[in-house]
Amino acid sequence: MHCPFCGADDTKVIDSRLVADGDQVRRRRECLNCRERYTTYEVAELVMPRVIKQNGNREPFNEDKLRAGFLRALEKRPVSMEDIEADITHIKHALRATGEREVDSRVLGELVMEHLKELDQVAYVRFASVYRSFQDIAEFRDAIESLEAVPGGEDGSAS
Repeated sequence: MHCPFCGADDTKVIDSRLVADGDQVRRRRECLNCRERYTTYEVAELVMPRVIKQNGNREPFNEDKLRAGFLRALEKRPVSMEDIEADITHIKHALRATGEREVDSRVLGELVMEHLKELDQVAYVRFASVYRSFQDIAEFRDAIESLEAVPGGEDGSAS
């Protein structure tokens, strides 16, 4: 690492410790040339796969779009932001775990529906109706009946 004070490329690490719940490494460094000390932070760079849209276009994964979809489906529903953020984190982890450079948007949509089904069944039906382009009331009925077939699904919650 180059010294930010004199530009020398010979520095030594004096101290290292985990910070941010183990997601970062904080390092105290000393330049062997000018003896100045400074702190660096090391974070793993995790690359998200690109998303292949239904029309064939490819675009970078956009966490903001994912969050907006969750928030739209969960509008006026009793779900905490912590639960939403946890599900977004799980979906991002699942996408990274595929090891693929690109993932079909359908895979992402199905992951969202799985999480919404567990989080809030009304939000699940809302999202599914848009995502699957429900054309009539029968498709809504089928989605609701599939929820009722799941054990614990009759009271409207997934607890």
